[in-house]
Amino acid sequence: MYKSLNCSNCSGPQQLPPGANSTCCAICQATTVVADPRAAPPPPALSYSSSSQYDHVHPPNHPSLVVPSPYNHAPPGPPPAVHGTKRAVICGVSYKNTKNELEGSINDVICMKFLLVKRFNFPESSIIMLTEEETDPCRRPTKSNMRLALSWLVQGCQPGDSLVFHFSGHGSQRKDYDGDELDGYDETLCPTDFETQGMIVDDEINAVIVKPLPHGVKLHAIIDACHSGTVLDLPFLCRMDRNGKYVWEDHRPRSGEWKGTSGGEVFSFSSCDDDQTAADTPALSKITSTGAMTYSFILAIERGHATTYGSMLNAMRSTIRDTTNELGGGILTSLISMFLTGRTYRGEITQEPQLTASEQFDVYSKPFSL
Repeated sequence: MYKSLNCSNCSGPQQLPPGANSTCCAICQATTVVADPRAAPPPPALSYSSSSQYDHVHPPNHPSLVVPSPYNHAPPGPPPAVHGTKRAVICGVSYKNTKNELEGSINDVICMKFLLVKRFNFPESSIIMLTEEETDPCRRPTKSNMRLALSWLVQGCQPGDSLVFHFSGHGSQRKDYDGDELDGYDETLCPTDFETQGMIVDDEINAVIVKPLPHGVKLHAIIDACHSGTVLDLPFLCRMDRNGKYVWEDHRPRSGEWKGTSGGEVFSFSSCDDDQTAADTPALSKITSTGAMTYSFILAIERGHATTYGSMLNAMRSTIRDTTNELGGGILTSLISMFLTGRTYRGEITQEPQLTASEQFDVYSKPFSL
């Protein structure tokens, strides 16, 4: 039976395997040594107030006013040490041995990690990967672990930092109770334990990784899930037709609540519109599969289409629309081919990748980079 304790560095909740006298923190990588595991204290209850400078922006002329946030899941105490100017949380949920099982999620995060490390020079030490295949219980994509990882992603970020959040798994919707959704529904992500612990709602995702971003920090989200078009609750959606013409839709809540950042930039590529479903691509291979959106995202970069956000979005949509797509060459393709040997897609997937952002911009002139 696992024992509960706190990380000696960041005070985050940990679980000690039977017979072990130490554990490595999934959030800050520190090692906690416990002389007697039976005496380890339980983790503290989550605090709903915060001392972090990014958790709440005080109203003018009220420097001492502290408003509790229902979305503060960061560990108490100072933020963990930053491993570099590039950080990522990549999460693949397969819902193994359940009625919700997906085939491609684990392959998605393996390929995405390789992309970040080899193509965009993300240090491996700066990437937290959550999958059900991890032996460390703190590295599994439970609701609690996903919340902690997202808090870690933005803590202590500085101008010049580049952050990435990739999720491959199930997405859903639920009725909007606070009136900030134009269609009346909140979008959600489903952790591995969503049936017992609940889903992670777009309001929380926005509050944790969007609103705190200071000036000079850039965040990209790549969300391969159903109903994920506005799952970061960003203010603007790029509505693009099949000829590449686009307009920015205003998705700011009628209440006037600000859903943007504290000066940083956020871009989200998602699998499909809020009312669409996303697909695995098992027809592409007799061996294995990936999510259609993650596949199209990586392929666009490999084929040199990732010059601007507009060309990136067009390339992703074209890949999914085409009746036959084959992988191009390159180092990343070589890795993917190990999983997707002879991969060719024949058929039709009815989903259209979406781009949302914290600010409007010219999608055909702004360079894309992670």
